[in-house]
Amino acid sequence: MNELELTGRTRAHIVDIDEPRCSLHYEVVASFLAMRDAAARAGIDLRAVSSFRDFERQLALWNRKWRGERPLYDSDGRELDHAALTDPERVDAILCWSAIPGGSRHHWGSDIDVIDATALPDGYQVQLLPAEYATGGVFERLTPWLDRHMHHFGFHRPYGSDRGGAGIEPWHLSYAPVARRAIEELSLPVLRHAIAASEMLGKEFVLDRLPEIYTRFILAVDAPPS
Repeated sequence: MNELELTGRTRAHIVDIDEPRCSLHYEVVASFLAMRDAAARAGIDLRAVSSFRDFERQLALWNRKWRGERPLYDSDGRELDHAALTDPERVDAILCWSAIPGGSRHHWGSDIDVIDATALPDGYQVQLLPAEYATGGVFERLTPWLDRHMHHFGFHRPYGSDRGGAGIEPWHLSYAPVARRAIEELSLPVLRHAIAASEMLGKEFVLDRLPEIYTRFILAVDAPPS
């Protein structure tokens, strides 16, 4: 990928799918649809509630969380008091569940956040929190199915365990053949350039800590099985 693709500032590498509606890297489409067909045979309607996300959308998400317009959660999914956080603490709280603009795996088109649409109660608002995918949660049936089958289609969970950075995300799947290349190509200078040119709130705190953030929240992920 080139610098613009890696940081979500172009969508030249992206294909839009109508059913189910999502946007993916062109190398990911066939594998995702094959996995979806396999899930359907098990009575699961596998859908991506988030797929490709460009830089501007990630920036808007970050800025809304910075301003307190969207809730912040700790690593266990408990809501935090936004007003009680210092600016550095706010950076940490956002990073727990949202990547910095330019550093999101969703920029690559390789990563998706998935649900089982058949399990949705009427009027239910998906939150993408661990409790929804645990025993007793609305998507408790989806988790073991993914455990057994996602690897056959090239997917794995990059945030499947606690590595001292981002929170555990059982809904977040990554297509390894594309994501492996992207994470090797996304360098610290490329990331710094994208952020420095943006209107990101709290940018000074992020840039000051960027080497640490790059290591803890971008590089420190679970590798796909060999």
